[in-house]
Amino acid sequence: MIWMLLSSILIFNSGPDTNEDDLLVMFWNLENFFDWKDQGTGESDKDFSSYGSRHWTSRKFYVKCDAVSKVIFNIAYKQGRLPDVIGFAEIENRGVLSKLIASTLLRKCDYRIVHFDSGDRRGIDVAFLYRESEFDLLTISRKVPEINNLRISTRDMLHIALKHKNRGMEVDFIVCHHPSKFGGEEESRIRRSAAMNALKEMCDSLKGCRIVAMGDFNDNPRAAQFDILKDVLINKADSLHMLRKGTIRYEGKWELIDMFLVSSSLSDASRMEIIELPFLMARESRHSGFKPFRTYSGPRYIGGVSDHLPIILNLDLRKIH
Repeated sequence: MIWMLLSSILIFNSGPDTNEDDLLVMFWNLENFFDWKDQGTGESDKDFSSYGSRHWTSRKFYVKCDAVSKVIFNIAYKQGRLPDVIGFAEIENRGVLSKLIASTLLRKCDYRIVHFDSGDRRGIDVAFLYRESEFDLLTISRKVPEINNLRISTRDMLHIALKHKNRGMEVDFIVCHHPSKFGGEEESRIRRSAAMNALKEMCDSLKGCRIVAMGDFNDNPRAAQFDILKDVLINKADSLHMLRKGTIRYEGKWELIDMFLVSSSLSDASRMEIIELPFLMARESRHSGFKPFRTYSGPRYIGGVSDHLPIILNLDLRKIH
């Protein structure tokens, strides 16, 4: 298996992928992907330092980098191509992505980083990678969710417009990490509704008709807040939700809160999958079955990657006009 993965790496890094009819999109919430230095930029920054409460060290950080890289190459092996674009959530800063790329076999690939610092109280942001051999970068922007014209102290929404080099096709990508249910159901519902309205406004402002929104929406696909988007985007996670699939597991039950939403022009050409690799899973202690293998269990380091599973979206470019 290792040799097959290494062979696929050599193939993928020789230039643009040979199958020009496919586009592979990935999203993953990396659960507190911090470096090990306290830079005073958020309330979690000190905790995730070598002398903080989590005793987060450079060794642990690079172990996580290796695991993230391993997942990306596993996806490449199984899908026949590297992800063309990757959205991330819970990224501390641009530096952690630079270290991820430079310290792993991803350095042999042609990923470029798009990132803005946000006003999140924990100091975590969304970010985006795209393959320079596949796309030209057109524009980047961000939008801040607001309530009554006041900024929500949460992650910005990141918008990236790309042009496919071979097809000449323009696609707008939006990376989201909507407010959690922390602070009470009613307050969090208002905050998530505001984030949905901000996403709708962003989609309405885009001139293109090909939109892929991805992210951790902190709610399931049938939540009432998604009605705000029903005339704008189609939720590709809905069928998986009906099958009781999920990306996180809480109290022994799977919940699907990481998802892709696409414009109608992309719906028939796209298919969403949840990635369940064995080394990303751990056996439940209080319930039957398995759950995502996270980095910490409470304050205790256990060496996993994230409490979320990654997701991918396959796009058949032949079906897109």
